[in-house]
Amino acid sequence: MPLEDFIIYVYCAIDDLLNELLDSQRLRQRGFTPASSDSEVITMEIVGEFMGLDADKAIWRYFRNHWHHWFPKLGSRAAFAKQCANIFKIKQLIQERMANQLGAFTDSMHLIDGFPIPVCHFQRARYSQCFRGEATYGYCASKKETYSEFLTPVCF
Repeated sequence: MPLEDFIIYVYCAIDDLLNELLDSQRLRQRGFTPASSDSEVITMEIVGEFMGLDADKAIWRYFRNHWHHWFPKLGSRAAFAKQCANIFKIKQLIQERMANQLGAFTDSMHLIDGFPIPVCHFQRARYSQCFRGEATYGYCASKKETYSEFLTPVCF
């Protein structure tokens, strides 16, 4: 899916969920309405996180430099970060609603993680009985260590 289509899809999904959650009520009871809509800000956060940008500053800079024509009311970085922080509760409600729609609360099995988890150092791995048959050997290049690790996803 092209990035343009992904941004449009995320915006439409978030805007629909936000309108459904608010049910024609105002989110803010007092103060000025921000220049960028809450749907736009949440969309920028989701797309930015999807692209590996994990800080408000990096997300704001990316959208200012590459997508300003789609988000023309994007103000200063400080205003963007403040708006992101101020709508944390509505973001929690959106996440809960989406998790519910995806069956996260009703499914009997959930994937927790899918990357290797070190469970024992190499020197002790041969004698360890805790994870026999479930773990294998792996290598951490940054620590220059070999260790026993899980390769299968951990589920419950």
